[in-house]
Amino acid sequence: MLPIAVVILFSFNAPKGRFNYVWQGFTLDHWINWDSVLGIREAVITSIQVGLLATVVATALGTMIALAIVRHRFVGRSSTNLLVFLPMSTPEIVLGASLLTLFLNTSAIFQLGFWTIFIAHVMFIVSFIVVTVKARLIGFDRHLEEAAMDLGANEVTTFRKVTLPLIAPAMLAAALLGFALSIDDFVITYLNAGGTQTFPVFVWGAARVSVPPQVNVVASAIFLVAIALALGNVLWQYRSAKRTQGAT
Repeated sequence: MLPIAVVILFSFNAPKGRFNYVWQGFTLDHWINWDSVLGIREAVITSIQVGLLATVVATALGTMIALAIVRHRFVGRSSTNLLVFLPMSTPEIVLGASLLTLFLNTSAIFQLGFWTIFIAHVMFIVSFIVVTVKARLIGFDRHLEEAAMDLGANEVTTFRKVTLPLIAPAMLAAALLGFALSIDDFVITYLNAGGTQTFPVFVWGAARVSVPPQVNVVASAIFLVAIALALGNVLWQYRSAKRTQGAT
């Protein structure tokens, strides 16, 4: 926690030069004018757009893959289960370089930029989504679905009314994890970004000269939002568990 505390502290620093390494006074100017540094607003917006879009797509795909692996028996199930875990066990530099090679060899279709970052992030985070949702499905009480069907509900209604509400907290937790991984990623993003800058790429470029205090502001804001979302998810899971216990 010490590095995070230092980042938050120095977001209020008032450096007299361009280096923000020594405490020289308190100010709120950097929080008020967080986008005064050239390029930082665009980088933050790009990171949020990529993160949200990749998270939505990866959560949908990951949930469907988890449902298929846990609920169904099909040819190639074991291989699919293995392939799902490959991005998690593969070093980011290897995954990023492999995707870069793919995009360069299909340059007529893919131009390095926003959409190649998006595709790379989906492929990177979908494994984490599958693992999280799969863990919830394995411990899922199938008797609840059977009871709903005994009462006349079809498969679609059972999924919408019973299954989805019970796995929704796991889906949200997986989505939060996926978004955090996406917005934080540098290696895969840098290799496949072309001329597009996300916030981590912007920070890397700025660090070669000096890191402006506004970077600390954005990093602090991301951390505080992440804490708030995580606490909200914990509260939702707690209430969901209480409702489930009350129903049984």
